[in-house]
Amino acid sequence: MISFTRVSKQYGGQILFIEADFQLNPGEKAGLVGPNGAGKTTIFRLITGEEEPDEGEVGRPRKLTIGYFRQDVGDLKGRSVLAETMAGAGEVADLAEELARLEHAMAEGSDDPGLLDRYGHVQERFDALGGYDLEARAQTILAGLGLTPEQVTGDVGRLSGGWKMRVALARILLARPDVLLLDEPTNYLDLESILWLEGFLRDSPSAVLMTCHDRDVMNRVVSRIVEIDGGEVKTYAGDYDFYERMRALENARREAEYDRQQAMLAKEMRFIERFKAQAAKAAQVQSRVKKLDKIEKVEPPRRIIERNFDFRQPGRSGEDVVKVAGLRKGYGGRMIHDGLNLVVRRAERWAVMGENGAGKTTLLKLMAGVTAPDGGSAALGAGVTMGYFAQHQMEQLDGDATILEELQHHTRTAGIGVLRNAAGAFGFHGDDVAKRISVLSGGEKARLALLKIFFDAPNLLILDEPTNHLDIVTKRMLMRTLQAYEGTIVFVSHDRAFLRAIADRVLELTPRGPHVYGGSYDEYVSASGHEAPGMRQT
Repeated sequence: MISFTRVSKQYGGQILFIEADFQLNPGEKAGLVGPNGAGKTTIFRLITGEEEPDEGEVGRPRKLTIGYFRQDVGDLKGRSVLAETMAGAGEVADLAEELARLEHAMAEGSDDPGLLDRYGHVQERFDALGGYDLEARAQTILAGLGLTPEQVTGDVGRLSGGWKMRVALARILLARPDVLLLDEPTNYLDLESILWLEGFLRDSPSAVLMTCHDRDVMNRVVSRIVEIDGGEVKTYAGDYDFYERMRALENARREAEYDRQQAMLAKEMRFIERFKAQAAKAAQVQSRVKKLDKIEKVEPPRRIIERNFDFRQPGRSGEDVVKVAGLRKGYGGRMIHDGLNLVVRRAERWAVMGENGAGKTTLLKLMAGVTAPDGGSAALGAGVTMGYFAQHQMEQLDGDATILEELQHHTRTAGIGVLRNAAGAFGFHGDDVAKRISVLSGGEKARLALLKIFFDAPNLLILDEPTNHLDIVTKRMLMRTLQAYEGTIVFVSHDRAFLRAIADRVLELTPRGPHVYGGSYDEYVSASGHEAPGMRQT
């Protein structure tokens, strides 16, 4: 369906890939992986024709339809969410508009002799493409992505950026293109929507090429991995876990091969150095010098550096860290929390779960004091110092400052070396600390906001979707950091690997009231009897 044949691409002096070969077959589900800046977005843009290769050929059928979901969705406004979604359905949406025009012309009594014949042709094509169930399919997709009936009928322009991303994704899924190019489609989804999307993609006849920092999603959806790294494009037949195992084996093999050659070269060089001044050995020395000149040197293997952030451990708090008593909060006449009671004790790690709109983020805001309750209280205990992470904090970073300047302003007592080491642990290496915050990606801003919190060493962390936008390597670092953390954590996350690693208690918010599970995420899933929160068995 799509083929790359000896494709090369570079920007200035940066080589992304050289003579890359891979193909995407009809209906195939593939994951696209590689470090930041490796060229994943460039692969997408080459497939869509937005860019051309420097060398080689990108092959795609002439009538191939492509749906490309990217992080920049533009300014959606002026239509209802349902109308906006249906407008993106490709040919069938165009046919719906033409049918409406033709019906209006016939109702006005047009004397165009070809009108009725054209109407018949358009109606036949519209029916063949499933046009008459278009609205029902749009409603199903929007519901699957977590939009409420009120949102679906409301103006898309009133939605937040994250909800507009869901609408943009719904447009592309509704269109049923031959190929779905998905750039981090789960970033703004909650766990229930992610589970729905996994099933949709697995069942879709469309081929899929996706980037995703959620390894569970990759394992459940893709059957092949396309890796870009160091100018090479490689493919692995299997899911993400299989890819990691194969990559580890390849790295071990390359390291062993490199070490063997280095040992051989060192032995030969010792012989040459020892006997180069002896006339009797001159022929052997020259023979070995020529041999070394002809040997193709094995490149030292590239290693992914995963650093740990050894942050200052927090001071001890009292036993009762957060006490929620009779908490009430509503919005627009709808009661979100009605008499909630909960005590979070020292060193506990609470995951707050629940369906979309259950009030997870609202509860964290109430605990953090960002939002005032309508009744009851959410009080911090004795000796509690709090660090609160939410998505809006990324917008509060000083865009004109560099990463290093932002850190210096936040923690004035730490030296440059300490700041650079900490920045490196969070993925900012070398000259990265001189980048202006205004040019950082969402993931880079999230890392910087988290780093500032850890510098303060609070003994209570309230984290709302801390892994959003983080790549898999940074997620692993964050999980190791939190596992070593001696304080208390209350968090919301849709990342199942993160939930398994951190949570030792679960609060599930349901329409029938809150449920507490005193165990890990996996124990919660087993005890609650459903695959994930909100996915109840029927």
